[in-house]
Amino acid sequence: MSIISTQTVAHIADLANIPITSSEEETLAAGFTTTMGVVDQLSTINTTGVEPTHQVTGLENILRDDVVDTDRMFSQKQAIANAKRTHVGYIVVDQLIGQ
Repeated sequence: MSIISTQTVAHIADLANIPITSSEEETLAAGFTTTMGVVDQLSTINTTGVEPTHQVTGLENILRDDVVDTDRMFSQKQAIANAKRTHVGYIVVDQLIGQ
């Protein structure tokens, strides 16, 4: 069984920049040790012939093909027709960085 020390917990907390107290270190170390014990138990189960499960709900993403509807497209000239400022076929806007 894997035993997680309070030093390991303190190191992880330091890496994550999470302040924890000594009592929290002990509580977390005990909790992590318990969790690792369960994971160790799971690794002893014989899974020969069991297919990996990626999801269990049966739901699927509903996607549509990305089809260009040319009847609804603007030409470049139409797209920039009402722009206040343009340059070589592009719309010119003020820089917004830092606002």
